[in-house]
Amino acid sequence: MPVIVVFAIDVVLTIAFAIIGRASHEHGLTLGGIAQTAWPFLVGLVVGWLVATMIAKGYPTTWRTAWPVWIITVLVGMLLRQFTGQGTAAAFVAVATLTLGVLLIGWRLLASTALRQNTPTAQ
Repeated sequence: MPVIVVFAIDVVLTIAFAIIGRASHEHGLTLGGIAQTAWPFLVGLVVGWLVATMIAKGYPTTWRTAWPVWIITVLVGMLLRQFTGQGTAAAFVAVATLTLGVLLIGWRLLASTALRQNTPTAQ
């Protein structure tokens, strides 16, 4: 899968995380509200991609190489939320960590499994 597609999927899933969070807490789904919730994690996602690329000496396109993207997305996102006065309650940190892990690692794992199942085996 092309790197830009993998990155775009990560961006979409990170925005989806923000939308789901806002909807579940009835904060409203305005474009400004979604942007306010998503931007710290989107910055974290970019930083995570940069760090993961340096660590792995390649792009974090597989579930095995994407764990730094997940961890750094959460870490930078929470730090930016803290510095900007947004909430960082312990429950939110836990839910964000688990949800972003499922989203950012999970889709790669599912895609990897699907690709393996669709690859013809040598006979």
